[in-house]
Amino acid sequence: MKINISSLMSMISEYDKELSLLSVNLKKGVYNVSVQELDGTVNVIEDNKEAFVSDMKKFEEMVSKLTKLKTILYEKNNSFHLSDGRTIQSAIVDNSNLRFLVNTYDAILKYKSSKTRCTEVNNSYFECKNINFDIEEVRKKLEDAKAKIQETDLEISKLNARIFDIEL
Repeated sequence: MKINISSLMSMISEYDKELSLLSVNLKKGVYNVSVQELDGTVNVIEDNKEAFVSDMKKFEEMVSKLTKLKTILYEKNNSFHLSDGRTIQSAIVDNSNLRFLVNTYDAILKYKSSKTRCTEVNNSYFECKNINFDIEEVRKKLEDAKAKIQETDLEISKLNARIFDIEL
């Protein structure tokens, strides 16, 4: 089967959703329900055994297939290289860390210097809080990080479009 990484990730996502639903069905079907009269007569209200066995088999097969697909994804993410030599997986980790840095820079840049008047019984004063970093330097770092993320994401998306063969 010919596929690219983007399609493979979509397929994995679909399998994950199906497995979640199937898992819920399995949990619903673990019991057979019956009523036992005082005289010992048993009346089966729900017999879920056959459906449970069938769903369990399907679930196990899907987990196996999902494991295979994720293994292929992992291998491809570690075999395709960006122009700077990093693998896709390495670049994903780098971008994840850069996004954390960007979020922190954004938060830091929202802080402002402040002056608060404080009054006590015999004393009045101002408590001053002054930013202790160069705002422009942090803005520059923020923009550089965003640009690097964007550049890496673009290169990753190009690699994700590469077509390769897999066997299911």
